[in-house]
Amino acid sequence: MALARTFMQTYKLRLRRKRLLWRAFRKRHELTRVSRKTGSIKDNDILLFATLRNEMLRLPFFLKHYRRLGVAHFLFVDNGSDDGSTDYLAGQPDVSLWRSDASYKASRFGMDWLTALQWRYGSGHWTVTVDVDELLIYPASETHQLGALTRWLDSQNIPAMGALMLDLYPKGFVTQHTYQAGQDPTEVAAWFDAYGYWGQRQEKMDNLWLQGGPRARHFFAQTPERAPTLNKIPLVRWRRSYVFVNSTHNALPTHLNRVYDEAGSEKTTGVLLHTKFLPDVAEKARTEKLRAEHFADPAQYADYYDALSSGPDFWSEAAHRYESVQQIEDLRLMFRGNWSPH
Repeated sequence: MALARTFMQTYKLRLRRKRLLWRAFRKRHELTRVSRKTGSIKDNDILLFATLRNEMLRLPFFLKHYRRLGVAHFLFVDNGSDDGSTDYLAGQPDVSLWRSDASYKASRFGMDWLTALQWRYGSGHWTVTVDVDELLIYPASETHQLGALTRWLDSQNIPAMGALMLDLYPKGFVTQHTYQAGQDPTEVAAWFDAYGYWGQRQEKMDNLWLQGGPRARHFFAQTPERAPTLNKIPLVRWRRSYVFVNSTHNALPTHLNRVYDEAGSEKTTGVLLHTKFLPDVAEKARTEKLRAEHFADPAQYADYYDALSSGPDFWSEAAHRYESVQQIEDLRLMFRGNWSPH
């Protein structure tokens, strides 16, 4: 019976993966090309995929950060920006841009659109899939670009790297601070929770579900099960048969989800520095509550949006000030594993 159940689970997940790929194939018609420069992509280039809406404040530093890490080409889907993001991205030499005014929620929160682009352009490449408020770091990332890491991952036959999403926040009320486009956001959102995280393994998808951090303690102290999911898989050696299931929290086939320790052996992982909590977060929360595009059941999170709209103060005496990549590794929020850049 156990063998039969395993077979049936595998069969159902295979069908789910095929349905998601077919869904993305159909959703490609919702994309309108704005600026396609994909002809410049070379075989070994690292590509970045992201959806966005009104992120002109974050885009200059976001591009600077990932260019420094060695991303060669960016593929964006703009979901109806009206703050100048579209024109700004269209003018970048290493950016290909599509636009969609269709529903973000109905596209599986943008994942259908990205899957369509990954299927066409990402196969065979190491790909970074992130939000514009997420900055990837990993052990030695201050001195070694992604190419060094991905070459090592290839040598170990490792197809993906996981990361903890680490919320950064300022000291005091979020809206009391100022931030200029192009500025390093860690100069403003300079603090984080070093402790207070928990995880549980989800057998069905064979992944580790992580929660905790400042949003859990500030907004969900009485209902921790509703706290945001913090585990992500931002770095994948992409194949056309792959698909993200729930944002980048998990993927199919399920072997892509085995990005944390096994049998006591730590795997190489990174951290996504989450820069959501800049001074514009209050206005964004008010807008997104009205749009109701970010949760399957937005009414369930109305109180969360209301709290964000007030420009919360996450800081506590236990907060750590962000200093360096090595600091994050020393605090065991990410792990080197066997990765050696030398």
